Amino acid sequence: MHTIHALATFGIAVLLGTGNTSAQPVKADNRAATISDIEVNLLRKDLRDQKKQVVAANLPLNGDEAAKFWPLYDAYTQETIKVNDQRYALVKEYAANYATMTDTLAASYIRRWIQVDEAGSKLRLEWIPKFEQTLGEKKAAIFFQIDHRIGLMMELQLAAQLPLIQP
Repeated sequence: MHTIHALATFGIAVLLGTGNTSAQPVKADNRAATISDIEVNLLRKDLRDQKKQVVAANLPLNGDEAAKFWPLYDAYTQETIKVNDQRYALVKEYAANYATMTDTLAASYIRRWIQVDEAGSKLRLEWIPKFEQTLGEKKAAIFFQIDHRIGLMMELQLAAQLPLIQP
């Protein structure tokens, strides 16, 4: 799973436009706002491609399973993009409002961040039966373990890069 860690570290560092991938938060200098939406979309596509490679390397599939799995995976990925669009919008908003963060904005931000997390969990729950039908329960579970681990690593990297709201 070393590849998953490298993917997460690279992706978040690039998304936020910094070479700093340590656990220390970056200063609030709107680095996320300096990257264009076009650049971010290209980077997100690269991350999806790398994620697909990690899944392929870690999910044992025979030829018939692979033929059924990859179209389903691509459809699932399209749904995850919608959730990640919401997350990206929140990061942009956070960067734009960091210096002038009010109590109301802070309260709204954290609630919406948790709603995005919930949307991701709900999406996985919706798709589990589809993957189980295609792969069987055990291989579907393996896929969702991989998917979840990648998501957690990216979340950790993102959280480490965003500065805490200042009192």
